[in-house]
Amino acid sequence: MAALTTTARPEAAAPVKAARRTRPRYWRGAVLAVAGLYFITPLVSSFVFTVHVPNQGLTFEAYSGILSADGFTESLFLSLSLAAATIALALLLVVPALVAVRLGPPRLRAVVEIVCMLPLVVPPIALVTGIATVLRWGPDHFSRTPLYQTFLAVQNESFPVVLVLAYTVLALPFVHRSLDAGLRAVDVPTLVEAARNCGASRLQVIVSVILPNLRSSLAGASFLTLALVLGEYTVASLLGFRPFAVWIVTVSGAEARMSVAVSLLSLLITWALLLILSRAGTGSSASATALPAGPATVTPAAGAGASTPAAGTSASGSAVTVPAAAPTSVPGKE
Repeated sequence: MAALTTTARPEAAAPVKAARRTRPRYWRGAVLAVAGLYFITPLVSSFVFTVHVPNQGLTFEAYSGILSADGFTESLFLSLSLAAATIALALLLVVPALVAVRLGPPRLRAVVEIVCMLPLVVPPIALVTGIATVLRWGPDHFSRTPLYQTFLAVQNESFPVVLVLAYTVLALPFVHRSLDAGLRAVDVPTLVEAARNCGASRLQVIVSVILPNLRSSLAGASFLTLALVLGEYTVASLLGFRPFAVWIVTVSGAEARMSVAVSLLSLLITWALLLILSRAGTGSSASATALPAGPATVTPAAGAGASTPAAGTSASGSAVTVPAAAPTSVPGKE
């Protein structure tokens, strides 16, 4: 009877736990409503400011004149190009470094983390002051050397490479945090050892083994870098370049409503790119880790009897060969 009583207790408590889980949480709805109002109210106010003109009523001239505004297309294309180059350079630097740290001595992790977190400590104004000082070395000390052309090339207004280098430094903390969180969930030494035993090179290990397991982390790091580049103003303005954020501030002096409209448009572009990157990350990772629903086909080894059902298949969906256990002799029945 005691055993029956102890067995029945979890079954009786199950409906109570289910009722607790399904009980509505009104405070969650209240918190979400307050947070929604906090974010939506400034956006609605900005939109009303762009479409409502005193003594004229509603007008959408601020939005209809964006595409024809002087410098809009060039500045937006420049910012997107800088963002793409910054994402590529940051991932190219951080991914091999973190993989090497995972395979190397553990004490190196703290060193790499401190180096990547330094841009959070150094203000952007100090960073751009140092960059400007180095750029002045070109005409002052290298004007008669071939290196002077390098100083001119990195400051080309059509595509300023110096901004890519500066934005990569600023994006290091966000890229490191995102990728480090993804690598913590992956057994990197085991994957690398298995791939190396199969004959893969180090580049193939990173491209074909490590990166497919980091799709969501790569998408998060790419979005954070994109948002940083599209909204960065200090470095570009002090160095004399005119990407999208600087163009918005420049236009605000003459066309206040258009500058606010462009700011709202940039938010929409950023949200759209966020959705694309999040779908790309979650969809790819889900398809990479999905297993077939049906039972696996198991090929018995020679001399085995009927096939035994397996719990899963390999990632490629191929049949798994399981060798049959050797018959055990029973004493007295030989």
